[in-house]
Amino acid sequence: MVRNANLVGFKDGPVTGETNPDTDIRIEGGIWTTLATAKNELNGNARGHSSRQNWAFGTHGVILSQNASRISVKNATVRKSKPFAIHLGNVHDFEIDGLTLEDHYRDGVHVNGPASQGVIRNIRGISHDDPVALNAWEWNNYAPSYGPIRDVFIENVTGESSGTSSIRLLPGVKRFDDGNQLDCPLENITLRHITDIREFKIYDQPNLEMGRDRDFSIGVGSISNLRFEDLVFNRPGKIELHANTDGLVIQNVLINHPITDDWHLLAIGPKSQTYQGGGSNDPARWTEIFSPDLDCTVQNVAVSGVRTSDSQTNLPIDRTVKVIRLQPNPDYPKSMPKGGTGKGIWIR
Repeated sequence: MVRNANLVGFKDGPVTGETNPDTDIRIEGGIWTTLATAKNELNGNARGHSSRQNWAFGTHGVILSQNASRISVKNATVRKSKPFAIHLGNVHDFEIDGLTLEDHYRDGVHVNGPASQGVIRNIRGISHDDPVALNAWEWNNYAPSYGPIRDVFIENVTGESSGTSSIRLLPGVKRFDDGNQLDCPLENITLRHITDIREFKIYDQPNLEMGRDRDFSIGVGSISNLRFEDLVFNRPGKIELHANTDGLVIQNVLINHPITDDWHLLAIGPKSQTYQGGGSNDPARWTEIFSPDLDCTVQNVAVSGVRTSDSQTNLPIDRTVKVIRLQPNPDYPKSMPKGGTGKGIWIR
């Protein structure tokens, strides 16, 4: 519905040279909707393409800013739409301050690399995907560009019980069709004052839509200097980390729900989950969703101030952090998931 003028896609290689970015874009207020009256009843520009013909590959936003700098979106509402509410790619010096999602069917603020010097704050409402996503690496069919995401501050994000309420942070290594590779790390990312997010998704996940063997990161991605501050969980939530990480701080976390003996706030290591091909009973049609055979190494971790609401004592770090070591499931496919051989390595 809104796009900048000079879109320059980079699906076949890294962003290089002078791209003549658009600058000084300001959007404030408004209710924006493509009238997706139900998840499978779509109207208008259902995929968020940048134009009817010769659209920039991978663009997917109700509000689209790609190849731009000095961008501001404030106090906007996106209602019942299938594309990302705000899609940013190859952007620098950007601010999203105030986004309400009303029964929205995709991500709220979705950022693709390269990107830097960003602020995302005051995000709330119902999204049936991720209210915020920083995807330096990305599934091929959703990315106009790839590259590092650096120096981004995320603040005041509130999840909703009827939405997905997840935040995705996705580093990786992109391999282009010509065989060249591009490292797509996340660096200097801070999340503060975050409430009722069920899952912080920081794990490797190949693209099942195109086929996991056709579109995947070349190994797990890398993260440096990731901070979580002032988190509140009124219902169970978790941070799932499957990336090579140097520098992770978690501080001031309030748990307002009962915790079980196997509860942990942070899980380090790979995941395994079986996708049954739309409910098929044929195991030949099943596939693994994640990357259960890849290790990750995490170091320079500091966790402090994690406590339950009925206690004045902080939980010990071994109660807060779990290191995962997967094993193949000998009973698969009678039981799931298939499992794997990957592990998390925590250098303490």
